[in-house]
Amino acid sequence: MRQDELTPRESEVFGLVAQGRTSKQIADTLAISVHTVNNHRKRICRKVGVHSTAELVASAARHFLSVGTLAPELAGAQAGAFQPIA
Repeated sequence: MRQDELTPRESEVFGLVAQGRTSKQIADTLAISVHTVNNHRKRICRKVGVHSTAELVASAARHFLSVGTLAPELAGAQAGAFQPIA
């Protein structure tokens, strides 16, 4: 996975995908349009080498669980103060 190539916003979206949120939920959380979220998801899929939403969710969950950053990041997202993953 080439997560180091994700932009800060793509990292935010990737973290919310790992939580299993829908594009609409992500859009509401980040105050952006669903269309913009879907564009981010497409770019993330290309960068991490997956071809479906299911693969993207599984990849995100595996990544964040392996690096141990999922829970703290998601706590911030639920409070509306999601911080990008460095």
